[in-house]
Amino acid sequence: MRVATDIGGTFTDLVFLDENGRIGVAKSDTTPPNFEQGVIDVMTKSGIQGDAIQAFIHGTTVIINALTERKGVKTGLITTKGFRDVIEIARGNRPDLFNVRYQKPTPFVPRHLRIEVSERLNYKGDILQGINLDEVKVAVEQLKKEGVDAIAVSFLHAYANPIHEKAVIEMIQQLWPEVYVTASSDITKEWREYERTNTAVLNSYIKPIAVSYIDRLEKKLQDIGVSGNKYIMQSNSGTTTFNQSKESPINMVESGPVAGIFGAAILGKLLGEENIIAFDIGGTTAKCSLINKGEVKVTTDYRIERDERNAGYPIKVPVVDIVEIGNGGGSIAWIDGAGSLKVGPQSAGALPGPVAYGQGGEDPTTTDANLVTGRLSPKNFKKPVDLESVRVAIQNKISEHFEISIEDAALGIIRIANSNMLNALKLISVRKGYDPREFSLVAFGGGGPMHAMSLAKELGVRKVIIPIASSVFSAWGMLMTDLRQDYIQTYIRRVNTIDFNEINSEWAKIEENAIEQYKVQDISEKDVVFIRYADMRYLGQEHTVKVPIPNGLLNSETMKVIVERFHQIHEQQFTFKLEGAPTEIVNLHLTALGTVQKPKIAKLKNIGDNADSTIKEVRNVLFEDYGWIKTNIYERDLLNAGSKIDGPAIVEEQSSSTVLYPNQSLTVDPYGNLIIETGV
Repeated sequence: MRVATDIGGTFTDLVFLDENGRIGVAKSDTTPPNFEQGVIDVMTKSGIQGDAIQAFIHGTTVIINALTERKGVKTGLITTKGFRDVIEIARGNRPDLFNVRYQKPTPFVPRHLRIEVSERLNYKGDILQGINLDEVKVAVEQLKKEGVDAIAVSFLHAYANPIHEKAVIEMIQQLWPEVYVTASSDITKEWREYERTNTAVLNSYIKPIAVSYIDRLEKKLQDIGVSGNKYIMQSNSGTTTFNQSKESPINMVESGPVAGIFGAAILGKLLGEENIIAFDIGGTTAKCSLINKGEVKVTTDYRIERDERNAGYPIKVPVVDIVEIGNGGGSIAWIDGAGSLKVGPQSAGALPGPVAYGQGGEDPTTTDANLVTGRLSPKNFKKPVDLESVRVAIQNKISEHFEISIEDAALGIIRIANSNMLNALKLISVRKGYDPREFSLVAFGGGGPMHAMSLAKELGVRKVIIPIASSVFSAWGMLMTDLRQDYIQTYIRRVNTIDFNEINSEWAKIEENAIEQYKVQDISEKDVVFIRYADMRYLGQEHTVKVPIPNGLLNSETMKVIVERFHQIHEQQFTFKLEGAPTEIVNLHLTALGTVQKPKIAKLKNIGDNADSTIKEVRNVLFEDYGWIKTNIYERDLLNAGSKIDGPAIVEEQSSSTVLYPNQSLTVDPYGNLIIETGV
């Protein structure tokens, strides 16, 4: 049996898949700060026995929470002489150009904990000045006196040659074996000093937190008899072992959210849908990503805390290209200083939660609005719902301000939330040169099925897919993952003068390194699959586009094909191409998948249209542009493969509801997914 657990801001989800392809789900409250207890709680709730688990996969928000809440440890930095201020100087391309009071992000390491030592490499990795180990010894002693818990080591051009960083790491481990330490070259071999240094700093900053958390989780799993393989979900949509995740925890920065994106890609392949917009609405945030021709897009230009006013902090590790906004089921509706209605990014979270939870929440949320409009039923909440308290909260905080009815105020909250989500969906589709009409929308999370049909109509998307186990779909996605490592090596070469013996030798070195790392994890060479990319650009450009390239030996003919692909991708992303202009390779990117055996997903046994017999009730539901309509409410778990439903309708399941608008239709596919034609 494969079991996956996913810690969210509000709930901890579990999905299991047994050897017969049978799927089971469970949910329980997230338990901060002891998140591992929520994992044990949801496993207890599911009734799964620990000794029945062959593979355990886990996604967590512990890393991103530690970063955004500044709950990491006191960290020091050892760097090349003259470069201690790299993480303070940062970049000049600030997001808000006309803000004269703009302030750069405050570094995670204060200046007095950033220590320089003498050493120097050139951009090729040649040694210009050897490392002064006496200065390193003094630096370590100084940081020890300052009481740091972790150290980051980042030298200029270490991506080309890590020899000096390795020497320093070895000395630190001899002088101070208790301290946590990170070498930038162990995290990324991609250039750009600020981004690489900041990534090494952040890895050290959260390393003790991650190690402590993973150790506690592993101990609790052992206590309940889990002896199978244990994996952690990474931000690149693959998994890694518990031990590896403790060395480079920064790779877990988006551990939970990306699993749902990968799951959407797998589901698309299963259903013959290569072009997918994955859309996940949880309790706190809404996340979306675009999957083109079955490929989940991965980027190393990821930043935390970046918005229209703040530059944020770069993390130079592979992360699924995802747009995330502060709009979810628990997002709070409020009136800003100009008297306008806003929804999010503030969230009621798990405690106190929406007013409907009855745990002391006083601010109306998106969940409360969906309840008042009839889209959610009070019967489906864990505790009895005081609907009058929900209505009073909306009246006091929203409707009185605008002098409108409570129902209109609730609908206004939903419309504002939808508008925020629509902007996010446009960012990953229209703004990047993709036509949403050529894609299907896979909606999941607790709120995805409620909002997806309205958003699809706005975008012109013709088909919406609500997957089985939609409210815990990110955990479902983890069940489908393989082990994954991304190796990115900066390798700047002009295409027209490239040495094919040299580049083929470079690829061979990277692949051999990947195979050796997987051997340590008991993955044989025959189970390792390689996917190659090159980051390319026109000569004189600053930034690159990622181009798929074939495996095997490269030659002049394959390079012509690669350059043509580059022109096509560049035109799609930037609306132009320069076919006569010289091009160059900047980075070699190898994705190495350690494939693991996964059971097949079972089809539904019951076939035939039994939709009418699954009607639970008929209630009034408020729809935009239509007003109140008597609406059939269906029980999803009782639907057969082939069942058909015409809107308006609501299909309810555990922790989620699918809202079907008038003139829309739904069919249950053989696997139990809901396939909706939006009527566009």
